[in-house]
Amino acid sequence: MSISANDPTRKTWLQVPENSDFPIQNIPFGVFLTRDDIITIGSRIGDTAIDLGALHQLGYFEGIPLTDDIFLQDTLNDFISDGKKTWRLVRNRIAEVFDANNAKLRDNEEHRQVVLFGLDEIEMQLPVQVGDYTDFYSSKEHATNVGTMFRDPENALLPNWLHIPVGYHGRSSSIIPSGIPVHRPQGQTKAKDADEPVFGPSQRVDFELEMAFITTDANHLGEPIPIDEAEDYIFGLVLFNDWSARDIQTWEYVPLGPFLAKNFASSISPWIVTLDALEPFRVESPKPVKKLLPYLQSSGKKSFDINLEVFVQPENGEETRVSKSNFRYMYWNMSQQLAHHTVNGCPVLSGDMMGSGTISGPTPDSYGSMLELSWKGEKPVKLKDGSERKFIEDNDTVIMRGYCQNGYRIGFGEVSTKLLPVFEPKKK
Repeated sequence: MSISANDPTRKTWLQVPENSDFPIQNIPFGVFLTRDDIITIGSRIGDTAIDLGALHQLGYFEGIPLTDDIFLQDTLNDFISDGKKTWRLVRNRIAEVFDANNAKLRDNEEHRQVVLFGLDEIEMQLPVQVGDYTDFYSSKEHATNVGTMFRDPENALLPNWLHIPVGYHGRSSSIIPSGIPVHRPQGQTKAKDADEPVFGPSQRVDFELEMAFITTDANHLGEPIPIDEAEDYIFGLVLFNDWSARDIQTWEYVPLGPFLAKNFASSISPWIVTLDALEPFRVESPKPVKKLLPYLQSSGKKSFDINLEVFVQPENGEETRVSKSNFRYMYWNMSQQLAHHTVNGCPVLSGDMMGSGTISGPTPDSYGSMLELSWKGEKPVKLKDGSERKFIEDNDTVIMRGYCQNGYRIGFGEVSTKLLPVFEPKKK
């Protein structure tokens, strides 16, 4: 089935600002609360949100096999479960409805009133109920930087790193949409010259520049997903800030890996951009350094040219770009990650989320965390107001943006999160 929604010449009758992340060729999916306090599944073109529940009830998806309530839910999980054929049919139909030459909705004032919303009339929600969340460690530059800092620089990568997409199972309950603030976490830390650990607020709160992909129901218990079929089970991508407390992590990660340092919050952009929308921006993955086992050998263009930026904004101050990276730097691509995740028969479900791991590029200005940008705090990063940051301070806001650009622009919007001081219980 062709992806007619990607037609680069298509225009829309909706107003779309110049360089918008959301032209008619994007058509992402999300969940929002309307001005009438109704939660609905929707899409977006330019600065207009589209109520897909209302659009469906008015008959605009006629001929597509959809249940009556598919868009009248508070998550995308059931829609994602319908599979790639349905996603593509729906996205193609939305493109047709909002095409500049289609007058059916354009000239129907009554229908437009219930279908279309300004962004100031909606409140974005978490788009999926995340049943399980896995975080990978798939940027060679990032893994090399961290290994150089804390281990032998000559052997920065651990022996398994070039053979498997390393990952760990995270905590889905603390995944939040953009705009929800995060409190500085507390936990145990141990100074190098101390004999015993202490308890208190983390002094090294950090962002991690990542992307995450959302899966559909993929396999039964015991059934691996072949690498050449993996993309059939990937719905789309979001920007992902996987917050970290570096000092807590240093003490706790041996022997079982990240725990409290990583499970206090992870922030995502609220619009899921489909793999179909990203199709024109495919690129080759980095060439493997070592020969991979057959189940991890992929062919063709399995990565995407997605420009990524991180900004830090002090309270009442101006934002400063501190990093400019790209998703194409990922050593292990999504197909390899999903194939490895399921090769032992682990089942994957609709709404599961897989984090890429920190995305760092080859140059210091493309590093994807403050740990690297400030090199363990030894080289503070200067902001526009003259202040310096080794790590993220209370009341700083971290903003991540991402987009593809090739004739037209497909973007993700942003994920923006403010770091609040340590949580203080209300006095009774």
